[in-house]
Amino acid sequence: MDPTANLGENVKVGPYSIIGADVDINDNTVIGNHVTISSNTRIGKDCKIFHSASIGEVPQDLKYNNEKTVAEIGDRTVIREFVTINKGTSASGKTIVGSDCLLMACVHIAHDCIVGDNVIMSNLATLGGHITIENWSILSGGVLVHQFCKIGEHSFIGAGGYLSQDVPPYILVAGSPIEYSGINSVGLKRRGFSKKDRQDIKKIYNIFFRSKKNRKENLQTINKEFFDNDYTQTISEFIQNSKRGII
Repeated sequence: MDPTANLGENVKVGPYSIIGADVDINDNTVIGNHVTISSNTRIGKDCKIFHSASIGEVPQDLKYNNEKTVAEIGDRTVIREFVTINKGTSASGKTIVGSDCLLMACVHIAHDCIVGDNVIMSNLATLGGHITIENWSILSGGVLVHQFCKIGEHSFIGAGGYLSQDVPPYILVAGSPIEYSGINSVGLKRRGFSKKDRQDIKKIYNIFFRSKKNRKENLQTINKEFFDNDYTQTISEFIQNSKRGII
């Protein structure tokens, strides 16, 4: 362990793990054996990091020039075996993983990604650089996400999918090629969304994805017919602000 590293109370570090310079690990976090936590990494409290994970290593980006950047992990996040999380580049300065996440074995999170709270990434899910995953999203096993994509809150990505465009909030996408497969009804029900809200969200996306009109016209229809729904603005703003286009 580097002498400049700062470990909180009741932090446990397993054998053969390496803790780099200027690392902060907060209270009650458990680090397994053979874990590497590289310099300038911040890890929250009550996290569990299993053996052979690599957190905060330099990015796999040829533009990276040894600038001082960080990786940040929130509280109560579980990081399983062989997960790799790279620190940021000068583009944003940091890679962020939120609180209460579960990153299963062999997940990769590249430089400058922002992963929200309560996100689940199943085995072998892989993020390119500069990706945003909003809160409560679930990525099934083997999902590949192209750099600069954005995945909306409460969405569900089916196993083995390849994403090269943005996924709006509250929906389920699956298949090859990946496509809209309905709303994430089970997840929304578990999160406390009312039956009416789930029905309205389903109607909104049926208009957007199923109507024969162009998507701009569909969005105008949605904003007019569902102006009183709490989630319409979230959906509309996500779609309008998309830089890579919607699936």
